[in-house]
Amino acid sequence: MRVVVNALIGAIPSIMNVLLVCLIFWLIFSIMGVNLFAGKFGKCVNRMGYLHNASMVNNKSECQSMNDTQFYWTKVKVNFDNVGIGYLSLLQVATFKGWMEIMYAAVDSRGVEDQPIKEINLYMYLYFVIFIIFGSFFTLNLFIGVIIDNFNQQKRKIGGQDIFMTEEQKKYYNAMKKLGSKKPQKPIPRPMNEVQGFFFDLVAKQAFDITIMMLIILNMVTMMVETDEQSEHMETVLHYINLVFIVIFTAECLIKIFALRCYFFTISWNIFDFVVVILSIVGIVLADIIEKYFVSPTLFRVIRLARIGRVLRLIRGAKGIRTLLFALMMSLPALFNIGLLLFLVMFIYSIFAMANFAYVKKQGGIDDMFNFETFGNSMICLFQITTSAGWDNLLDPILNNSPEECNSQAVNTGTNMKGNCGNPSVGIAFFVSYIIISFLIVVNMYIAIILENFSVATEESTEPLSEDDFEMFYEVWEKFDVEATHFIEFAKLSRFADTLSEPLRIAKPNKIKLISMDLPMVSGDKIHCLDILFAFTKRVLGESGEMDALKQQMEEKFMMLNPSKVSYEPITTTLRRKQEEVSASMIQRCYRRHLVRRHMKHASYLYRRIN
Repeated sequence: MRVVVNALIGAIPSIMNVLLVCLIFWLIFSIMGVNLFAGKFGKCVNRMGYLHNASMVNNKSECQSMNDTQFYWTKVKVNFDNVGIGYLSLLQVATFKGWMEIMYAAVDSRGVEDQPIKEINLYMYLYFVIFIIFGSFFTLNLFIGVIIDNFNQQKRKIGGQDIFMTEEQKKYYNAMKKLGSKKPQKPIPRPMNEVQGFFFDLVAKQAFDITIMMLIILNMVTMMVETDEQSEHMETVLHYINLVFIVIFTAECLIKIFALRCYFFTISWNIFDFVVVILSIVGIVLADIIEKYFVSPTLFRVIRLARIGRVLRLIRGAKGIRTLLFALMMSLPALFNIGLLLFLVMFIYSIFAMANFAYVKKQGGIDDMFNFETFGNSMICLFQITTSAGWDNLLDPILNNSPEECNSQAVNTGTNMKGNCGNPSVGIAFFVSYIIISFLIVVNMYIAIILENFSVATEESTEPLSEDDFEMFYEVWEKFDVEATHFIEFAKLSRFADTLSEPLRIAKPNKIKLISMDLPMVSGDKIHCLDILFAFTKRVLGESGEMDALKQQMEEKFMMLNPSKVSYEPITTTLRRKQEEVSASMIQRCYRRHLVRRHMKHASYLYRRIN
């Protein structure tokens, strides 16, 4: 939350510059609007809003001289009578809320205080088209650009590695960061029972997961077939199809529990599946009671669709979708903090609105639900304004201050305050300031966060080593280190390296390459997983002597989480061991030659003595 506030505070100078540019740019259009439309938005209407024909009533004076209580002269509340109200009109046009009424009034306008005629001034469409292109599309989007740029500056200040690290160093840093957050997991042991072992092998296969996902998608299709006015026969068929799916998913859950035993509940997805199955069964058994007092049992089936997300990890072609989901997951904490900031702004403005607009006449966008009488209703209205949806209709009743539009002596039940008129100046300041803070600044911070995290996620997806590569490494490691000791025998290293997937894989024959990596070895000719992963990572990313300190830092972090290596100091390395083996082989060969020569000399000596 503090980071978000600091980012917003840091952006204030840039935002003020953009606001100043926007005001200057809009000033040109506001002055043009005053010159073109000042005093021309009036019209003679009856109490029902019916517009008099210009052939009968030509201007304001003729309307007032009729002495008809059913007709009166009024004007569009948001107009161009002065530069200030012209700014408000341009804001409505720029946010595309209530701008059609303003544009139609401009196109229908004739002269000052003349009765309008439909589309008599068609060229005025150009004024609004030009303003929307330059005043809305260009200037308002500057807010997004400024916020994103400031967010990137704040990020560089907090994590300065982006400034002081080369591209190669950043690759190493990101790879080591992912590497340090992983550790080998002890695999679920295969049961000794033959039947359990069969089901264990079944649920461990990727094809089993994909089959279940296909069934979930079919279940989703059957749910999509349901309609409100379906026949009783169709309803019965869908009911039995749903029962079949519940039986299948229950059987899947029972098979996994039988095969995995107590380890079933160590996997979060399995717990999720178990809860959904239980809720589905309860929903079938107690459907009537649940639907009457709680929610529709169909909701439980909808929850199951979340499991489709699991298949994205199994499909290599879904890398782009995984990148999008990863960007969204990365954005959630920041989005939550921005949501808290937005709630704080809404809270302050809601209290202010209750104090000033609680008894405004209910018309336009203000009714029994959308009003400022209570805190809850005020929050609903402010949320509507935050989305820029219909804020002009909420502002319209607040601009009422003439006897024709409101009653200053109206009695408000439950209070001593009288009148249902609004306060135009306070209302305009309230709405304009809130739109700038919430819609143009805070909401655009959501866009900035998501774009930044998507950029990071895309950048990480193009790196030589991704999160999936390290997960793959540890998944293969589990098969070679079933006790999760974090060590592997040197004799198994060649097969382990060949089993890995690209880009970490080192295909056979690979013994020379593995020996040349100079991997540290402990007693018993064992190598630690971190040393192997560091070496394989270095092979993919290339040499970088500047990263030794970073490697040491990441190794210390890994050791804090995994102390398995602390008590096992290396006594040799693969290269040194090979050198020792070669040296020993040479010594043995020389010694054997020495023994042969010595034996031949001794045999020659004996032969000479005999002869």
